[in-house]
Amino acid sequence: MIAEELLPTNDSALSDPDLDLDVLATHWASYSTRWPMNAEQMRGADRRAQRMGVESRDLMEQAGFAVAVAARATLNSVERQSSGRVLILAGPGNNGGDAFVAARHLAGWGVESVVVLVSAEEVPGTADAAANWEALADLPPVERIHAGSSREVSLFLNGIERAALVIDGLLGTGVTGRLRDPISQAVDVCVGARRAGVPVLAIDTPTALDLSSGTPSEPNVLANVTVTFHRPKQGLLTKYGRAAAGRVLVAPIGIPSEADVG
Repeated sequence: MIAEELLPTNDSALSDPDLDLDVLATHWASYSTRWPMNAEQMRGADRRAQRMGVESRDLMEQAGFAVAVAARATLNSVERQSSGRVLILAGPGNNGGDAFVAARHLAGWGVESVVVLVSAEEVPGTADAAANWEALADLPPVERIHAGSSREVSLFLNGIERAALVIDGLLGTGVTGRLRDPISQAVDVCVGARRAGVPVLAIDTPTALDLSSGTPSEPNVLANVTVTFHRPKQGLLTKYGRAAAGRVLVAPIGIPSEADVG
């Protein structure tokens, strides 16, 4: 079962390789007018959608494809020219899983990326994320790297100014308190990229920004573009949330509207 809405993977308008952020924002504008959710409401809608028959793997596929589309649109929209690769920083959970899906679709469009699993463990912590991490193995335009320590992560600051784009797929909803390494160090890489003029795209929320309150933990990512899913999020509508998220796009991923009410 999948919700009756035009999902990213079925949307022919998103196949345009020259699509930019202005056109994409207009195309998805109706989703931004939906009433906003907090983090707990979004987790509840996700759980109810799965009980209604929507596969979690399908939700991740739609989310990751939407991120890939937004990434390509971002690359088409920035004045800064770069021949570098896309750097994708992914945590061990489903936020990272969305990032892995995005990398796979970007590869299909010929976009080269370095995908870094930022985790003490060598395998992502959820089944869906792990499957999408493995799907990147031996995919020619993708270089997979496991970075399990803050020292290993910090190496990505070297030459960060040459990256075409950084994608923040570290942490999604439910983050509270000060971040721990190596995730904290990966946030520093995102911050360093932004300072160097490299655009940063966040998945669902900039890492360490609470999607309910808009309150940041330390350190936190400041994004140029954020792709959030299904509905706007309350935390991204606060003063600080708007500043941290940059341009916010709301993408459909297949959660039925009936799943919004518990």
